[in-house]
Amino acid sequence: MNESLGKQTIRGVGWSAVERLSYQGITFLIQIILARHLTPDDYGVVAMLAIFLQVAQVFIDSGFANALIKKQDCTDADYSTVFHYNLGIALILYVILFASSPAIADFYNTQLLVPVMRVLALTLIFNALSIVHQTILVKRVDFKLQSVVTFSSAVVSGAVGIFFACRGLGAWALVIQQILNSILRSVMYIAVVRWMPKLVFSLESFRYLFGYGSKLLASILIDVIYKNIYKLVIGKRFLERDLGYYTKAEEFAIFPSTNAAKIISRVCFPILSRISDDDARLTKVFGSIMRYSSFAVFPMMAGLMAVSEPFIITFLKEPWAPAVPLLRILCLDWMLDFICAMNLNLFYVKGRTDLVLRMQIIKTIIAVSILFITMPFGLVVMCWGRVAYSVISVSMNFHYTKRITGVGFFIQLSDIVPFVLASAVMGASVYFMISQMECSHTIRLVVGILTGTVVYTLISFMFFRKEFKGIRNIRSL
Repeated sequence: MNESLGKQTIRGVGWSAVERLSYQGITFLIQIILARHLTPDDYGVVAMLAIFLQVAQVFIDSGFANALIKKQDCTDADYSTVFHYNLGIALILYVILFASSPAIADFYNTQLLVPVMRVLALTLIFNALSIVHQTILVKRVDFKLQSVVTFSSAVVSGAVGIFFACRGLGAWALVIQQILNSILRSVMYIAVVRWMPKLVFSLESFRYLFGYGSKLLASILIDVIYKNIYKLVIGKRFLERDLGYYTKAEEFAIFPSTNAAKIISRVCFPILSRISDDDARLTKVFGSIMRYSSFAVFPMMAGLMAVSEPFIITFLKEPWAPAVPLLRILCLDWMLDFICAMNLNLFYVKGRTDLVLRMQIIKTIIAVSILFITMPFGLVVMCWGRVAYSVISVSMNFHYTKRITGVGFFIQLSDIVPFVLASAVMGASVYFMISQMECSHTIRLVVGILTGTVVYTLISFMFFRKEFKGIRNIRSL
């Protein structure tokens, strides 16, 4: 007997959560240890290259992973075609980045970027070797094996990175960590999936998959450029340490939002794809997903905003204090980004990547305009500009989801707003409590976490009992 949709969702989300949180949890710990031995300038050096590497990674995947997930009857020819494309593009892009590294270093006026880029770009090749293998596990909704791979590679590469950071290698410790992590992940994915590419490149498969993935490629590319253009501008206009503060603040702000979105989306996308033709059921399932997601994610973001100061100073010490106001603002930005990320699942399962592309073009024009308007006023105002853009982005997503599913602005707000208000009350309570305390930052952090947990639990018990018993309700989807 086939599993019910609810039970499969529960198991998938559970292992997806284990995979992401185990990996991100150990990564979080490793990054804290590294930050204690490295400087904001060291992080700034590596962050300067982020836009080039992430844009290259988008071209390597080209939306084919999502296309394979959406296609229900993938063949060896499909998988092999995507594998050969991924690897071929990765090799070409590595050569381009290798040759252009002196120009990139001249742009930033930092010659250390030449060898750093030439070594760090090798991650593109190693990642390309396992994209198909990871996609196969996603199609199987098998996140148990993924959790083993990602956690193991993170532990080993993190330990090596910490060793070299303690030996005084600076930015090179981060480079070594990332290179080793990509190598280990690829080797382990290939070993556990046990799929080997055939010497086949099917033009028919390529055309079919690229037809879906090409619009997705363009929209993801625009989004990646937008999210990294801040690092490009900050690295060029401000000091390396300023980019280090911004990068570290964004890493922490991203942690709850992006991980939750990936945990849920990786499970929900293949499952929602199976009911994409049933609008009534799709709307019901997606609405439930948004409510449960908001119930869990928003209080984490609000809590992090409230304890930003003791959090940063406790874990990273005083030299990182300038990141505190940036973290508070970026938490709000990534809370809104979470809503957008979840909404995109509706466009993908409906095959409306054309609308995603159209939105991204409009959004990017608005976003870049806001960036250049706020840039002369410093990092804090630039971060508030990101929040303004995210508000516009959420509104656009709501508008277009109504066109394809009938779920409009006010319906989605009714699912989200109660949890926003509850999280705001909790965050304000935490901030008021710790702001009155005259003690160490560590004690303020502990008190803040305990206060937030108690306040949100009480609010949930009084107003959100259904979500409080979420697993039981998911089984009925």
